[in-house]
Amino acid sequence: MSGKYSTIIRDGLWSNNPILFQVLGICSTLAVTNSLRNTFIMTMGVTFSTAFASWNLSLMKDFIPRKVRMIMQVLVISFYVIIVDIILRAYLPEASKQLGPYVGLIITNCILMGRAEAFAAANKPVASFIDGLANGLGYTAILVGIAVVRELLGFGTLLGLRVAPANFVPMTIMIMPPSAFFLVALVAWWAKSLGIRKAAWKQPRQAPSAAR
Repeated sequence: MSGKYSTIIRDGLWSNNPILFQVLGICSTLAVTNSLRNTFIMTMGVTFSTAFASWNLSLMKDFIPRKVRMIMQVLVISFYVIIVDIILRAYLPEASKQLGPYVGLIITNCILMGRAEAFAAANKPVASFIDGLANGLGYTAILVGIAVVRELLGFGTLLGLRVAPANFVPMTIMIMPPSAFFLVALVAWWAKSLGIRKAAWKQPRQAPSAAR
């Protein structure tokens, strides 16, 4: 894999993670992350839509008039979100019912519009697809991690299966919306701190000044 694609993947998964460093798609943490199953389904829908919408918009970028660029971006994104919604209704009707309007609201997720405008509008289709996929997977990794913590501490389950001991006392706060934002803030703080430490470690140490 070329260095360019490696950089794109690294940026999407970590260096420029849409949640940790761009602070995009935060509303999803409030909406679905008290259930690991629903979180995984939702984030896979976002990843699919981001990757293919970015690829599609990159193919079309030279033919879209500037005045209607954002309208076309919304139209293309909507097309892929509708596909996700149809698949869920056909093959996972229970999950579709539980997620309700949140699947349709993928259209308004800032990550999709952000990658379309910031990357796909200026890059080739393959690179745009990889960028959309990497950002979607980076988004998925953070939300799935948060969902594991919230469901485990809030219900004592994972994927709906009981894993906590019989005397486990659920932490009600973990299934309430504010807990999602607290967890995102903690993870973002950790990531920023790690980045600062890494940058400081890479800086060459200054040589001691010569004695006068």
